[in-house]
Amino acid sequence: QVQLVESGGGLVQPGGSLRLSCAGSGFDFGSYIMYWYRQAPGKERELVAVIDSTAGYTDSVKGRFTISRDNAKSTVYLQMNSLNVEDTAVYYCKAARELPRREYWGQGTQVTVSS
Repeated sequence: QVQLVESGGGLVQPGGSLRLSCAGSGFDFGSYIMYWYRQAPGKERELVAVIDSTAGYTDSVKGRFTISRDNAKSTVYLQMNSLNVEDTAVYYCKAARELPRREYWGQGTQVTVSS
C-alpha cells in the first residue's frame, strides 16, 4: 500500500521556522521526483518546491525554503525559514514519475503563521 505521510506542521509566529517531513512507503521512493505543494484558504493549490537530483522553488519562497531528500529514509523535507502570514496553508507532498506514469499525494499538514 502506497503512503505519503506529512508531519511537522503547526502554529508559528512571523519570522519563525518549521521543518516539514514527508515519509513515503510502498513504492520505490528514490526513483520518484518529490514535490511540496500548498493550498491557502480560497486559493488554488500551488507548487512550492521540487527535488530530483536538483531542487527548484517558486519565486515567493526562494532564499527562505529548502527542500531536501533522504532516499535511504524515503523521506523528503521542507525547511521553512522567515515565515510570514502569506505562507499559511495546508502543505502537501507529492511523488511522481513517468514511464510508467505514477502520482501519489499525502494527506497534508497545516501550517499557520500568526502572531
